[in-house]
This record gives sequence, structure tokens and C-alpha cells, in this order.
Amino acid sequence: MTMGQSSEVFLPDDRFVKYADSQLTLQFSNGPSENQDVKGLYTLTFSSTGSGTISSIEIDISSDGSNWTSVANLTSTPWLKHVDTTTYENGSWTFRARAWDSSVENFTLWYTSGEFNIVNQVPVITSFALSNTGYGSGTTALDRAWYSVAADGTLGFTWSADDDDLTHASLTNVPGPGSPSDDGPGALNYGWDWNTGSITEGTYNPRLTVWDGSGLSVSKTMFIGIDRTGPTMTTPTVGNGNEWIDSTSVTISGFDSATDDGSGSGLDYVQILQDSVWSDVTSSSTTLTFSEGEHQISMRAVDRVGNIGSPVNVDVKVDVTEPEGISWSVDELSTSHVGPVNISFSAQDLGSGIDLDNSKIQYGFDLNGVGATPDQSGRWIDLGVTGLEGTMGLASWATKSRQYLMVRAIVTDNAGNELVTIPSAFQILPGLDLSWNSSQTGVDRLVARPGDTNGQIELSSLLEANQAYGGVVTVQLQAAPADRDASVDWTTMQTVVVEGGNLSDECNCEYITWNYVVPNTGQWDLRLVIDPSNVIDERDESNNHHYSMVTGASVSGVGVVPSFAPGILALLLTGFAIAWYQKRRITPPPN
Repeated sequence: MTMGQSSEVFLPDDRFVKYADSQLTLQFSNGPSENQDVKGLYTLTFSSTGSGTISSIEIDISSDGSNWTSVANLTSTPWLKHVDTTTYENGSWTFRARAWDSSVENFTLWYTSGEFNIVNQVPVITSFALSNTGYGSGTTALDRAWYSVAADGTLGFTWSADDDDLTHASLTNVPGPGSPSDDGPGALNYGWDWNTGSITEGTYNPRLTVWDGSGLSVSKTMFIGIDRTGPTMTTPTVGNGNEWIDSTSVTISGFDSATDDGSGSGLDYVQILQDSVWSDVTSSSTTLTFSEGEHQISMRAVDRVGNIGSPVNVDVKVDVTEPEGISWSVDELSTSHVGPVNISFSAQDLGSGIDLDNSKIQYGFDLNGVGATPDQSGRWIDLGVTGLEGTMGLASWATKSRQYLMVRAIVTDNAGNELVTIPSAFQILPGLDLSWNSSQTGVDRLVARPGDTNGQIELSSLLEANQAYGGVVTVQLQAAPADRDASVDWTTMQTVVVEGGNLSDECNCEYITWNYVVPNTGQWDLRLVIDPSNVIDERDESNNHHYSMVTGASVSGVGVVPSFAPGILALLLTGFAIAWYQKRRITPPPN
């Protein structure tokens, strides 16, 4: 066999088989007649005449006489077919049938019915509802109709439908045990009053089915829920979520997340009790006004069928007053200081209290201690720790002599109110201080006769340093008339240079004796001066002077004893007066 040739082999007897025509005649014994109206279930039956054996019958249907669709192929008796005409569109149709005659192995001719009309009317449900008051359409599971019906309550189902031969309706999947009996056949009530005495909460899908006399039916489902329990509620978000709020207008939000109706109808709105009045809030948030202080309001949730949940108490705390600053505490600052210094600020807030985590101290260095920003550092520097106390240190405080450490506090309360204090300045003074020991410094007498012979007064003094000082110190004894005016200056009577190291011994002191001769009669002011040229940087320059007063007294007559004796009482009185006067001196005499 070559490519392209058929592989099929025919035997001679196969080629010359001849089919004989059937002698059977097939008829519709029960078939639609011309223009007959047919609906519902229709039964086709057949009869035959003539000789032959029927082994099967084919049945077709057509709406135009040319395009035929198979209905059935009957292969056994009885030769009949129940045709559901509802599966075909209403209109004009024709059946045809032919039989297979097994005795001649051939079909009979096609036999047709009259052209008939399919006039089926499927029932149309026009309404299916509950007479109870509820929420939602109930058309889908996502838009379920909800009802707040008591366990022993009644559900009023109603229905209506269009059809020319309605027979009855049934209702299934209803709440409670069992199902109601059919409405019909016979008189139709078009509804049920369903009461089982034990309607439980939950979701249900009642299904209505309506039948007609043609055996046609239609169904419709209603999606409902039974909800008798009010929603639960937790505390919503008050303000920004902090315990305290820094505004009298307080926004309360998050009602949707703070309420839960379980598997019920869902939240409809929230009620808030303020000043003995309940108000409805239909949005997810609201803004209320409060005075400063602590308040408590009540809230409750209401679901879509009117169930009211239990109230919850919500605290609202309002603080719109900034903290109050009290005082600074700063370690003594000097150029002799080594290491850090402690800095703290005391403040109070009678409302929400101080929020130390968001409060801080800032510092900087300034030349004169005034202004809004430190001029030496050029900016405010955080102390490095949160809160209102901490330490700060320098490698050397000696470089900051006479400058000012400026500090300010940023104090925040728990409501968010902020206080920025006015800058405070603390001067960094020298650590060294030289002074005269007043209890060990003074003249040996208050009254002397003028002149070198009898007018010499001895002035003893004790120079002290508050810390060991290894430098040179110049001190002077100066004198001036007590009755001088501003044009008369002090006269330096004696200068002593205390050598370096003398003030760094065990006592950090130097004992010095001075001699002064009263030049004339009258009163004379004496002063001891430390560092008259101001070359030593000291903590306190005001204690560098020590003042004394002596009197030059004249004696009349010849000889020391006779001329002096008459005035001895007067001299004693004068001495007491001078001593009293010295005790009352507050400021040094003018230069």
C-alpha cells in the first residue's frame, strides 16, 4: 500500500446490501392539534399500523419547521414521552417523530403533529416581606433585614404573586423550631403569623416557594436577623489619647472601633451623657467643650434596631494652664571649681502635673548676664538629660572668670502645656578672695599727740586668703583727714609687698605691723588696702579695705605731766566717742 491510498477493505457482500422500506405507519395518538394551547407537562403517545417491528422512536421539536431539536429517543415501551413545556419559550411549535423498523433495518417516514402554542406562565412573586418594623432591605446577605423580636414574639410574613392558576405557597428556613404549613391549596391567606415561643437571636434565610396549577413554581429568599442585645462599648479615644488634654475643646473619636454588636445588626449611633442630657452622635467622632479640671461623662451604643447597650464612664481631664516655675538651684560657681556643677529647677503644676520626660534644662555662657540668647555660646545648649535636674562641667572653669552661666528651663506638663522660663544668670567669680581679719586688725590706741615723739600709733593687721595663694600681694597703709571733702585724696603712708608663697602656708595668712605718726591735731582716717592696683582677680573686692580712725590731741601748759593731767577726763570721753562712732560706720569715708 502506497502513501495516500485508503486502508479500508470492503467485502463483496457489504457493497451490495439493499435496504427495504418499512411497511409501518406511525401516528400521534395523543399529540397537540393545530393551534392547541399547551402548558406545563404534556404527554406524547404514539400508535402504528402495518407490518414491522418498532425498536425505537425519535422525537424532535421545532419552532420554525426547519431547525429541529431532539426531545427524546424512546427505546422501550410504553411508547410515550412526558414533555416539560416550561423548558421552551412561549410561541408556536411542532413535534415530529419517526420509528426504527428492525425488521427491515430502516426508519419509517417522519410524522408531524399540528402546529401548537406553548403558553406557559411561570408564577412571579411580586412581594415577600415582614410586617414587623426592622432595619435593612433583606435582599442580600450583605443587606440583611434586622428585627428586634422577643423570643415569644410573632413574625408577620406576607407574600403576593402573579399567575393565572396559583395553587399554594410554602415557607421554610424560618426562625424557631419547625416550619409553618403551606398557604393553600384552596383559599390563600397570602401570609403567615409565625410564633413558636422560642425565637432565638441569629441570622436566618426564610425561603418562599409559590406553585401554580401547571406545576410551575418560583422561589424567593429573604435574608433576616433577630437581634435583641445592645452593643457593648469600651472607652474611645479622648483627645490625642493622652490622659490630659490641653484644650477645652475635646475631640472624642473612634466610636466605630470602641463598639461591638457581635453578630447583630451593627452600631447605629452613640449616646453621650453630659450635664444630665443624652445627646446622639451618628459620626465616628465628636467635639465637646469642657471647663478646666477633671470630668466624667457616660457613653452607650445603640444598634440599628434600637437595642441600647450598657453605659461606660469616660474620664476627661482638661489642663490649659502652663506649669509654674519656682526657683533655681545652682552650685557655687568659681574659677577654682573642678568638675561638674549641679543644676536643678523646681516647678509645679496643680493640674496634670509635670511631665519630666518632656522637660529639660538648657544653658549657655554670656558676658553680661542679660539677653534672650547667651552671647558667648551663641545658642542654648541642652543639659543632656531629660528632667529638671542634672550636671554640667567644663575642662577648666578658670577661663570663664566674671562670665555668666545662663540657664533656662522648658517645663512641659502632662497635658502638653509648656513653660519656657526667663533666662537666669549666675556669675562665675574668681575662687580667690583676700581680706583683712577684722578681729585681729586695729590700732593700739585711738588718741595720740601729734609729732614723731608722742604721736606714733602702731597698727596691727592679719591678711588672709580663702585658699592657698602663691602669688605676690601688695598692701598699703593710707591716711586722710577725717573732715576732708571730695577733692582730698588718700595718702599712701606705707607699702608692704607680701612675697609669693607666704599665703600658701598652713593658715594662708600674713601678719603685718604698721606704724603711723599723727601729723596734726584732729581726726584722721586710716585704711589698709589689699592690691591697690587691682592686678589680682578676686571674688570680692569690697573686703580689700579696712578702716580705722585716730585723733591727734593737743595738750596745754609746760611739761608732759602738768599739761596733760587736766585733760585726761576729756581724752577718755573722746576715746569712747570715737569707738562708738567706728562701730556705726557702714560705708567707708569718701576718697
